Amino acid sequence: MSLRSLALGVLALAQLPLLTAQSPGSPVLIKDARIVTAAGPVIDKGSVLIRNGLIADVGPSVQAPAGAWVIEGAGLTVYPGLIDALSSWGLPSAAPTAGPAGASAGARAQAQPAQPRSRGPEDRPQTSSWVRAADLVQASDRRLDTARSAGFTTAVTFPKDGIVAGHGAAINLGGATSGAMVLDASTGLYVAMRSGRGGGGGGFPSSLMGVMAYVRQLWMDAQWYKSALETYEKNPQAGPRPAYDRAAEGVLAARRVLLPASSRVEIARMITFSAALKTPVVLYGGHEAFRSVDLIKAANLPVIVNVKWPTKERDADPEFKDTYRTLETRDKAPSSPVELAKAGVPFAFTSDGLDSPADLVKAVKKSIDAGLKKEDAIAALTINAARIYSLDRRIGSIETGKIANLAVVKGDLFDASSKVEMVFIDGVKYAPAPEAPAPAGGAPGGGRRPGDAAENNDEVNR
Repeated sequence: MSLRSLALGVLALAQLPLLTAQSPGSPVLIKDARIVTAAGPVIDKGSVLIRNGLIADVGPSVQAPAGAWVIEGAGLTVYPGLIDALSSWGLPSAAPTAGPAGASAGARAQAQPAQPRSRGPEDRPQTSSWVRAADLVQASDRRLDTARSAGFTTAVTFPKDGIVAGHGAAINLGGATSGAMVLDASTGLYVAMRSGRGGGGGGFPSSLMGVMAYVRQLWMDAQWYKSALETYEKNPQAGPRPAYDRAAEGVLAARRVLLPASSRVEIARMITFSAALKTPVVLYGGHEAFRSVDLIKAANLPVIVNVKWPTKERDADPEFKDTYRTLETRDKAPSSPVELAKAGVPFAFTSDGLDSPADLVKAVKKSIDAGLKKEDAIAALTINAARIYSLDRRIGSIETGKIANLAVVKGDLFDASSKVEMVFIDGVKYAPAPEAPAPAGGAPGGGRRPGDAAENNDEVNR
């Protein structure tokens, strides 16, 4: 092998996304750092001990065991790994669900002529309630590296095609295999109130009222199916067995259902609608929670706030005059988390629709500027998200016995000058992805030198 081939091989290894410091079983001590536990007071100068993928100890005076790798934490802040509470990270862009609802928009358009017209709820239009994100997760998704670089260690990821899209999964954003990434294979069932030609060949449902009637009917069918199965099990000789219904099976397996609710009208509608489902509900959207916190508080429902704050569209007619309500929503949407926090409503954040994971943290900064306390912002990005999905015994805070998902940041997470130095996922260290090189003729200082990636890899794997 030539020296040139050997050098290229070394460089290729240096650029692998998995940049580990030691094996997960080796102890690691982050020493003398500021520790934001999210479960108690901030430790201004303390240490976190990681062993076997778990947080073995945390406190102001933790001793390094023999053979531990010690990271000097002066100037660093250790946070629980950030959690995106409603994501598609780790899933293929066109998840292979059944029928036209699971295909990409282009594939659905091509397949449309071959599909029979949907004439009613019995045709199960736009439903794939049996699909599980846990079965679709791909460890090779390049977005995972970008998310880790922004401090995220976990995502609750959902298929999103159709009306009843399928079951989400909580995944850690690291691991050699898809199976190693999955924390919880069934976090909830994603529902979108979509109507129009997208539904089963241009037939039912073609209106919002039709979509809501269809979803309600699907839940009623599932309850009937459950009752029929129970009756048959008690006395198989009494009659024919019920036919297997995978759509009903998927609904019955739902631990919770996610419903879209952004405006006050939608929030009120979904709160009323949720009572008919008899399944625990989480609202997502929440842009007008600042107008609706009274309704949400009374309903005792958690909210996943989409921080892609409403703005005027770039190609909007410059002559068109927006209503006062529209202008007020654009101005006050970032204050929705403020009002939810004041009311004691559990809420988390989603980056859905944003260009990059780092934009989520920047968008949360707008809420902080609007009055959201930093500790409430951190809670929404960590322990609140874990609690909403009943994962708080395992992730979401820096406590002994929990999974070692940590974000180590130079400075304060919400400062413009802060930098994610590393994250730990299941106790394994990941370094941020190399920055893209500056374009030719660009401003000096953008991007890294060609040798930086290899140097970074040597440092992490020393």
